[in-house]
Amino acid sequence: MADARSPRTDPAEFRAAMGELPTGVTVVSAAGAEGPAGATANAVASLSIEPMLMLACLDRGSRTLLAVQAANRFGISVLHAGQEELARSFATKAPVADKWRGVAWSERDGIPAIDGALVWIACDLRDVIAGGDHVIVTGEVTDLARGDGEPLLFHRGEYRALG
Repeated sequence: MADARSPRTDPAEFRAAMGELPTGVTVVSAAGAEGPAGATANAVASLSIEPMLMLACLDRGSRTLLAVQAANRFGISVLHAGQEELARSFATKAPVADKWRGVAWSERDGIPAIDGALVWIACDLRDVIAGGDHVIVTGEVTDLARGDGEPLLFHRGEYRALG
């Protein structure tokens, strides 16, 4: 009897299909042993209103993930249109100090926050859940700040403004 399931989807095709879904661009950050740690992430979402929870997905080998777990806290800086260079820089495997060199940031409640971000959210780490080649972290929101502007989006492999 033939297997009724369809053939397994090619990972490249899956990536291309998911590229059709526009996503906001964020930098997830935490205070690390060598200074602030941060990584670009677009798999970030509100999870719950009561209690207020966020989730973020980080690469299993991410140094930022290690910093989040060690600090037991993390921040999410939602980038605005015009911050593409920050997004690109934090998406690299460059040394931690190099990623933050020249970046205007401040420490808010013990968590690094990118100055001028559209939104900044502070979270206390709640859960760390395995998710394939990534790890899902959830956090309870402890603080937030909002700015003005349009969000930076990622769509079809490119950074874009909303308009």
